[in-house]
Amino acid sequence: MANPLAEPLNPLVHEPAPLRNKIMNSLRRAIETGVLEPGTRLVEKDLCERLNVSRTSLREALRQLQAEGILTDLNNRGLTVATVTRSDAENIYRIRGVLEPLIVEQFIENAPDDEVQALKAQSEVLKKAYRGGNAEEIVATKRDFYDRICTGARNPIAFDLLKKLTLLTSPLRRRSVVRPERQSQSITEIDTIVAAIVKRDKTAAKAAAEKHVANSAISAFRAADGAR
Repeated sequence: MANPLAEPLNPLVHEPAPLRNKIMNSLRRAIETGVLEPGTRLVEKDLCERLNVSRTSLREALRQLQAEGILTDLNNRGLTVATVTRSDAENIYRIRGVLEPLIVEQFIENAPDDEVQALKAQSEVLKKAYRGGNAEEIVATKRDFYDRICTGARNPIAFDLLKKLTLLTSPLRRRSVVRPERQSQSITEIDTIVAAIVKRDKTAAKAAAEKHVANSAISAFRAADGAR
């Protein structure tokens, strides 16, 4: 069932940027915020009307998302939002546990001081979102935080992979980030990561990033199991 509080799919304003990318970004946000839940069947006519785009442009975007594994075609009955099994989710968190420390290390290696300070400022925005307790705001702000890290790391391949992995587990993440225990824990972990980055301490930053992912996984599965 779609989240009634999440941001709706709204008509897009056509601008010079590739329309396919705009459609893909809109659909990714809809999946991330729960407007489109796992297993939701995508009806082209409906999406065209809601996004104010042609069927040709929509199909280009859908094909790309299908190629990325975000959408799947079950028994040739049309595209649906991919559903991730618990085993797949566990593997995703294990991959993130390797990938995110790498990205943090590369950020320290490649990002100039002004990008480090921008990340520090962004971390304050993220902590404010955690304190506010709104799942959609936390997830969106955390995406912006990691966008800065990945951009500073100068590793677009890892950037694309991380976006896919977090999107596939977005239902788990939304349930996890609203847990008060996890919100408080995350604020401490973000502080630790950023402090190590500011000092350009790669060993401490990688360890903090790995711990953050490990605790994220624990919280996500507790939320999935109905634990408080």
